Amino acid sequence: MSRFQNIGVVARLRQSEVIDSLHRLVAFLKADGRTVFAETLTAASLDDPAIQTISRRSVEGTVDLVIVVGGDGSMLGAARALADLNVPLLGLNRGRLGFLTDIHPDDMELSVGKVLAGEFFDTERFLLEMVVERNGEEIGDGLALNDFVLHPGKSVRMMELELYIDGQFVYSQRSDGLIVSTPTGSTAYALSAGGPIMTPSLNAIVLVPMNAHTLASRPIVISGESKLEILVGTRNELHPLVSCDGQIDVATEPGDVIRIKRKERPVRLIHPVDHNFYETCRNKLGWGKRLDSLRSDTDN
Repeated sequence: MSRFQNIGVVARLRQSEVIDSLHRLVAFLKADGRTVFAETLTAASLDDPAIQTISRRSVEGTVDLVIVVGGDGSMLGAARALADLNVPLLGLNRGRLGFLTDIHPDDMELSVGKVLAGEFFDTERFLLEMVVERNGEEIGDGLALNDFVLHPGKSVRMMELELYIDGQFVYSQRSDGLIVSTPTGSTAYALSAGGPIMTPSLNAIVLVPMNAHTLASRPIVISGESKLEILVGTRNELHPLVSCDGQIDVATEPGDVIRIKRKERPVRLIHPVDHNFYETCRNKLGWGKRLDSLRSDTDN
């Protein structure tokens, strides 16, 4: 029997193309002899009484693989929701970039079929976990596969913060905020703010200031084992927000302490055997292709 016999499907977006791909996927899985489960909202879109509905609590031990239909945002949400469960994720891209959703809808049946036949490899991606403390008490928390972003919300005014790494003071800063990113998130908001691209296997965290009020403020890459503390400046007149993967906001107040560290348990992503991180960067970011003249020289 195949390693992936019981398949869970998740589709958070409600666009027609997502629903069409979802129905195609389910039809293919059923024709291939797989048992299909769907989370509650996805099951409502399918409107198929033969599909069993499954909750987050019952995923582990019931399904062998979860296929996420949508964009990177859908995969981020699924990764956070299933972070503590030993269930791998496979992405079918119906979004814009698709750094986390490898399979193109035009190749869905062929690519998914190969994965189900055992032609795949998996990678572990670590998440970051965050808590916000106020007067020594925890008032909010969050998870992020991509990044946490401390920002002033709708205000255009700069904010003040202090950064500590492993208990050591690093700097105080006036800026539009700070991005704390995993290697997975280094091709997202951190990249737009001038951060480096990190290969997904790195055990590292990158800190990217946003429009800091000094030319000397630059991105810093630190160990993935580091523990961060960000003190929201007491002289701030605004109430900054901490965004978790750009999807969930936690409100802070001046004097709050934000603690961020690597989550112990990673999430597993399944990739087709022909997946290549650098090829993805070339295609999504417009990197230059190999020059034919140089290629022919090296081939000789």
